[in-house]
Order: sequence, then structure tokens, then C-alpha cells
Amino acid sequence: MAAAIDTIAELGYGQASLARIAETAGTSKSVILYHFSGKDDLIRELVAGLAGRVGEYMRPRVDAEPTGAGMLRAYIEANLAFMGENRALVVAAVEIARNARGADGRPLIEHPGPDTAVAELRELLAHFQGTGEFRAGFDPLAMAMTIRAAIDAVPPRLARDPGFDIAHYARELADLFDLATSRRGPAVC
Repeated sequence: MAAAIDTIAELGYGQASLARIAETAGTSKSVILYHFSGKDDLIRELVAGLAGRVGEYMRPRVDAEPTGAGMLRAYIEANLAFMGENRALVVAAVEIARNARGADGRPLIEHPGPDTAVAELRELLAHFQGTGEFRAGFDPLAMAMTIRAAIDAVPPRLARDPGFDIAHYARELADLFDLATSRRGPAVC
């Protein structure tokens, strides 16, 4: 899996043949084919494990926070920290999402889309609006969609800009949404 990630991140999805992946892994193509029926099977397994890894990384950081503001900051910063610590994986995921196609030409990986992440984030925001910790004047769905869009803009950026300072972006984004949800409310001109 690591060799597939590195090969796809370096060469792009189209150039990442099983032979090249095997070369990166220091093994033979037949060893890969012993474990997977082909490149498509390998890619499906790789993508299937990704969501679990992100959740395992983020959940303890978010759950450790005692306040809504802390949970929201942890959600944003942990999401982006995972991307920063796993750049090759993120770049490979972008390559797969853009280019992996089955024999019928349809995307190899059906993405559930951001709807699940947006719904979970919306629930968190609505909960802390209900407790009075977040200001009442924003729509939790619109805010959740905006936060996810700002986070989801990062993977393509990482793919084309190796110097992108994701830690700085994470802090700025967390500060921005802290202000946007705070009971003090955003400054209005």
C-alpha cells in the first residue's frame, strides 16, 4: 500500500502501473497479484482504508476537547494536520479521485461525497448553538458546508504546491471559524 501511495503521488495515477509499484516496493508484480486481483483491487483497498485512518487520527483530538470552540478548532486543525503529515497519501488520493476509471469509464471509486462529513459537522455546530456556546445567528448547515469546503480545498493544493504551509493555513482557518461561530460574533462593518 505504501509503495502504491508513493508511486501514484510521484508519477501520477496513469503512470503507476503494478510493475512500477512493485519496483517501488522492492518486490515483484506477482507478489502484488498474490494479494490483489489487479491495480483496481489494490486502489479500492487503499481508498477503503483512508477514511478509517483519518477518523482514527481525528476522533481522539476532537473528543479530548471540553468545549464546542475547542472541538471545532480540533476538528479543523486535526483534519489539516493529517493531510500535512500524510502528503503523499493525500496527493495519491487526489490522483485517484481525478483519474481512476473502471473498464466502463466510470470512476473506479464512488465517493460518498462530503455529505456525511457535513452532516456530522452540522450536528456539532447545532448542538453548541443549542447550549448557547455558539452564537445563534448562523445556519449550521451553511457553516458546516463552508468549513468542509475550506478543508477540502487543501488536497488539490498540496498536489500542485509542495511548499504550501498547511500548519499556517490550519491556524488561520481555525481562527476564522472560531470568530464566525463565537457568541461575540464576527465583526460587522
